[in-house]
Amino acid sequence: MALRHLTPLSPFTNLTPRIPSFSLLSATTSRRNNRFSLSVMASASRKVLVPIANGTEPMEAVITIDVLRRAGADVTVASVEKELRIDACHGVKIVADALISDCVDTVFDLVSLPGGMPGATNLRDNNTLQNIVKKQASEGRLYAAVCASPAVALGSWGLLKGLKATCYPAFMEQLSSSATTVESRVQLDGHAITSRGPGTTMEYSVALVEQLFGKEKADEVSGPLLMRTKHDDQFIVTELNKVQWTCGSEPKILVPVADGSEEMEAIIIIDVLRRAKANVVVASVGDKLEILASRKVKFVADMLLDEAAKQSYDLIVLPGGLGGAQAFANSETIVNLLKKQSESDRYYGAICASPALVLEPHGLLKGKKATAFPAMCEKLSDRSEAESRVVVDGKLITSRGPGTTFEFSLAIVEKFLGHEKALEIAKAMLVV
Repeated sequence: MALRHLTPLSPFTNLTPRIPSFSLLSATTSRRNNRFSLSVMASASRKVLVPIANGTEPMEAVITIDVLRRAGADVTVASVEKELRIDACHGVKIVADALISDCVDTVFDLVSLPGGMPGATNLRDNNTLQNIVKKQASEGRLYAAVCASPAVALGSWGLLKGLKATCYPAFMEQLSSSATTVESRVQLDGHAITSRGPGTTMEYSVALVEQLFGKEKADEVSGPLLMRTKHDDQFIVTELNKVQWTCGSEPKILVPVADGSEEMEAIIIIDVLRRAKANVVVASVGDKLEILASRKVKFVADMLLDEAAKQSYDLIVLPGGLGGAQAFANSETIVNLLKKQSESDRYYGAICASPALVLEPHGLLKGKKATAFPAMCEKLSDRSEAESRVVVDGKLITSRGPGTTFEFSLAIVEKFLGHEKALEIAKAMLVV
């Protein structure tokens, strides 16, 4: 059994604390925000606004929405554009629940801004959103931002003055003119919560849950996410029957999606692989392009599965989510594509519920080691690697759940494009 490590260069490692900073709040900050948390917990519901724009970083938006909805928050996804559908980074199309103009008269317990460029600029330049967030701050309610948005939006609106804040490394100098900069992965000061980038968004989102609902709820939500417990300088992929993965000039990858697919897993896979310049085709298993994912995030596939099935792929990779995995298992087209992939000695993989509900019953794990979401592992005929976060067995790759999806996606990048490319992307996303 080979263990493979993705290890960042030491200068970058020094910027990354080993424990998420939301558990290391100062006593003063903790007291201020515990009082706020108790008052929010006493209210009938916790309403959250997540504005999105053309150029928004899709991982940061979707992870935040997904995690907060897992906690029971009433999350409104609002477009600051003229239409509900926005064109996020990396070719991802997200459909909002409302326009920002529809949200003016609603009182939110939290407003959370995703990053991405030019998404952060588009958020900053929307006067309606600016007024909503300024009112949020003036009335002592929570407001938050990740990646570029702490510097580009909150800082430019004057909402971080006198506060400690963090952001994406490339924007730290800009942030320094409007806040006291810190290199924490997640920073809470007053009613402002800030974070650094895609790889810190899950921690950020759990920190938001803690502020809205308390630590017990945050722990309850974070457990099934399978988050990394330490943010050290490496992660490990278990590899057996090692073979060299080959492709043309760029890997061509099919990512099927369906109603009920786990949105974090789908979007992280798509986003990471497109950052690596893979040709990723997102195909809807249903009869329409728009997908209603497991936590009610709406996004748009590139094409229907019947059209996508006419092409050949270096890799077919299935996201999880119970409803999505069941849709895959019931799709004759998906099953036939996977069987053809295996018979043609090409690569395939799955995460979360999909290894157990799709690959296992159709004989696609026969003689293979695999992992899956913990509650699904009893369905695996061979559970010897069930505890591993990512398992590569020859031309098969499997993984466990939302919190392992970055590792899963980066392992695919490394297999096709090499260690240096995977390392480059991992560092850019602040995964390590």
